[in-house]
Amino acid sequence: MTSTSRPARLNRCLLAVIGVTLVTGGGLAMAASLGMLPVDPATTLVPGTDLPPTWVLYAVAAVAVLLALLCLRWLAAQLVRKPRTHTWRIEDDPEHGHTELAARIATTPFTADVTAYPGIHAAHADLTGPQHSPTLAVVVTTEHDADLSDIRHRLDTHGLPRLCGALDLTSLPMTLEFRYTTKPSARTV
Repeated sequence: MTSTSRPARLNRCLLAVIGVTLVTGGGLAMAASLGMLPVDPATTLVPGTDLPPTWVLYAVAAVAVLLALLCLRWLAAQLVRKPRTHTWRIEDDPEHGHTELAARIATTPFTADVTAYPGIHAAHADLTGPQHSPTLAVVVTTEHDADLSDIRHRLDTHGLPRLCGALDLTSLPMTLEFRYTTKPSARTV
C-alpha cells in the first residue's frame, strides 16, 4: 500500500525508538533505586574526576553533530507533504519512439476545472504511483460555507471521469483533503 504521507513511516519509527529508549531507561532507573539491580546508589556514575582523553571529546562532538544533522533532516522531511509523482512513459509503437507524460501536465486541466467549481478558492492535485496503478491526491481549499458533499459529487461525476478519459484509465482511486480558506468570501450578502 502506498502512503501519500512519506514522512509518516519515519515518524512512527523514530517515535517507537524514542519511546522504547525512555521506557527502558525509566525502568532501569526505577529498578536501581529500589535495589533490584546490583548497583550501589551511593557510588559515583563515573569513577575518578579526571577528564576523558581528547579523542573521546571529539567523538562525542562528532556524534552530536551527526545527531543534529539527522534531526534537521527529519524536520525537513516534515515540510515535504506532497506525494511522489512519476513520469508516465507511453509506447504505442516502440520503433517510432515513445511519449513521456509528466504527472503535473496531466493534472493541470483537472485542477483548472475543479477551481472553477462554486465555493472553491484553490485546488491542487498530484497523480502518484506507477502507471499501472495510479492514485490521485487532491487538496481543495474552500470557503467556510461551501457545500463539501456537492464538491465531492462534482468531482466524482465530472472531474474524475474527465481525467480518467483523458488518461485512458478505467478507474482512478482518489484521496481528497478539504482545507478552509482564511480569506473572507468575495460574495456579497
